[in-house]
Amino acid sequence: MSKADRKAQAKAEYNAFLAVCPSRQLLGRISDKWVVLILCALGGDTPEKSGAAHAPKMMRYSELARLLVGVSQKMLTQTLRALERDGLLIRTVTPTVPVTVTYELTDLGLSLHHLTRGLRHWAQTHMEQVLAERENHDARAS
Repeated sequence: MSKADRKAQAKAEYNAFLAVCPSRQLLGRISDKWVVLILCALGGDTPEKSGAAHAPKMMRYSELARLLVGVSQKMLTQTLRALERDGLLIRTVTPTVPVTVTYELTDLGLSLHHLTRGLRHWAQTHMEQVLAERENHDARAS
């Protein structure tokens, strides 16, 4: 099989428009708000640093829980485990009393973080316009 044939086969196998494509599951995961916010937090894009890009950081579970207001312990744990399984972050356990657990982005996670940072920025920048559009739509619908 030639290189072009292998590339064409891979392209056909990973087509998110097909129901059986595994990339569809991945899209479902990375479009979750908690995933976006966790990636932004570990990427160094925290509320006090909302301007330009910052260096990725290592964070403890409790830091993430405090930063992500509204996330339940169960949801945060499930999301972190899923991101670790997908190779997007590394969970490090340090045998201290109590045990210290930290999370940091892998290179793969960092590459995705660059996209999610833009998504978060877009949402924050355009929220006023979206709210106005919702209000206009609702007024026309009633």
